[in-house]
Amino acid sequence: MEEHRIGFIFCVCTGKCPGFAQLDIWDFINIVRTEYPVEYGFIHPMLCDEDGERFLEEFLRQGSKYIVAGCAPVMQKKLFRDAFKKAGLDINKDLIPLDVRNMKLKEALNVVKTALREAGRDV
Repeated sequence: MEEHRIGFIFCVCTGKCPGFAQLDIWDFINIVRTEYPVEYGFIHPMLCDEDGERFLEEFLRQGSKYIVAGCAPVMQKKLFRDAFKKAGLDINKDLIPLDVRNMKLKEALNVVKTALREAGRDV
């Protein structure tokens, strides 16, 4: 199996989405980026907005996979499809979309751990 770099992006929907009210977003991103087998982790305020799409177009690189924690996976695939295509990535293979809304810290971390294990990373 080919080894891919995995980047972790946490889209917080402006930081005011009630779906993230139970989750300490700073504890979450800091645990993921420092304790989990990802190349980096960061928060973006709204990837589905025009500036978020421009950011993804500039940021995405072939040879990497991206975990995006945020809203519903089906919405992520719709919203990020063009940016992945422009970067030469296959959204069905290179995006690992996670819905972490309405979760507390431990539950959201378990969702990330499961996704990393499924991607072949020991957590």
